[in-house]
Amino acid sequence: MRHPSSEPARPVRLSRRTVLAAVGATLATAPLLKPSHASAAAGCAGLDDPAKKEIAMKLVSSAENSSLDWKAQYKYIEDIGDGRGYTAGIIGFCSGTGDMLDLVQLYTDRKPGNVLARYLPALRQVNGSDSHDGLDPNFPRDWRKAAQDSAFQQAQNDERDRVYFNPALQQGRTDGLGTLGQFAYYDAIVMHGDGDDSTSFRNIRKRALRSAKPPAQGGSEVTYLGAFLDARVWAMKQEEAHSDTSRVDTEQRVFLRNGNLCLSTPLNWQVYGDSYHIG
Repeated sequence: MRHPSSEPARPVRLSRRTVLAAVGATLATAPLLKPSHASAAAGCAGLDDPAKKEIAMKLVSSAENSSLDWKAQYKYIEDIGDGRGYTAGIIGFCSGTGDMLDLVQLYTDRKPGNVLARYLPALRQVNGSDSHDGLDPNFPRDWRKAAQDSAFQQAQNDERDRVYFNPALQQGRTDGLGTLGQFAYYDAIVMHGDGDDSTSFRNIRKRALRSAKPPAQGGSEVTYLGAFLDARVWAMKQEEAHSDTSRVDTEQRVFLRNGNLCLSTPLNWQVYGDSYHIG
């Protein structure tokens, strides 16, 4: 995003994983929710409720793209200089981290001969690096062309759900969290992935568990979410480009302080100093 020269530059928009969660990957687990440990937000609609999922996508897009129009991001692609090659699409699929390769492979499985299919060998070759070998000069142009295809848009939706949304939702429910907690998990896994490194989602969660228990273990939901957001901020500050933690401090903590565990509208928040509203 471009910003007026009088405004401070925002942090570089990074891709959010170094190691991707595979299908069926086992998440860090907690005991299943028991009735006696019911969450204060037990009556909330889940984040997979269509209206709540739409809110989640807008919240993430406000931080990732400085816009609530998340559907405009199917065509987004650029190398943002973070060492992960091209970053693209609605969730920041990256040529250097494997999820872009998986996405283009899925699209090709569903629609052979598509405009991106010819880049599969190059995507395999550059995986794990920031190289553009075999992609330049036309890959960005062809990505934007593919983004006009509803089949490619659906492939982006499906990979977002498989790798990020569904694992976050599953773990949030296992921990007995309401909609806000499920969203906090989703936003974390989008940015940090679910690998084995210390700043991955599963290890952010483990860090939080050292100081608070989730509702499924008999703890207070508000206290636990505070601990999780503390752990998330710690993880963000381990990388300079993530050091602006406003997506937590002036977004998720605002909702938590307001007791909005169900992520109910209206919602008002700020990211990088910009104000947003969902009515």
